[in-house]
Amino acid sequence: MTPSLPSLLLLLLLALWPAPYLAARAGTGASDHGFTHIHLYMHETFAGPNATTLTAVPSPLGADATFGAIGVLDDELRDGPDARNSSLVGRYQGLFLNAGLVSPPGAQSAINLVFTAGERRGSTLAMLGPVLSFTSAIERAVVGGTGAFRMARGYCVMTRAGSPTPESLVYESKSDQWVSGTCFNGDTARTI
Repeated sequence: MTPSLPSLLLLLLLALWPAPYLAARAGTGASDHGFTHIHLYMHETFAGPNATTLTAVPSPLGADATFGAIGVLDDELRDGPDARNSSLVGRYQGLFLNAGLVSPPGAQSAINLVFTAGERRGSTLAMLGPVLSFTSAIERAVVGGTGAFRMARGYCVMTRAGSPTPESLVYESKSDQWVSGTCFNGDTARTI
């Protein structure tokens, strides 16, 4: 008796069913060389001549509204909370779009960590996510990167470090990401 097409399809489906699970587990072990934990501090100045953030486009709804406003930033990324006693390792660059009409107004963010010093120099990490409050933890998805972080995926959690001043504040940034996948360089492919 010859197997029918539905029987063959069912057999194929059952054979392939665990494949996504096994592929996902393959690169997530504790000994995985592609796992990176980064602990840095973002130093932001929002007033004065050295401001690192500003509203580039005000809300079209008027001065008292935030909906539709677009902000940009180019903050310092340091290895410690005190700017005088820590090394500059990169820039925290990106934009915010105020997309919430209800209170508290939410913002959508697109952020790049641009590493300019140290072993990660020339690499970037890209993050996306909402900012529902600037006073509680901010969590974003790590959605990619360049250089040492090609094809990165993971998360970043930021919390305030210390008390803000009228001109500036510091956020502590902790992120975990996994770097894996296949990179193509000309005709050569290598798995990282």
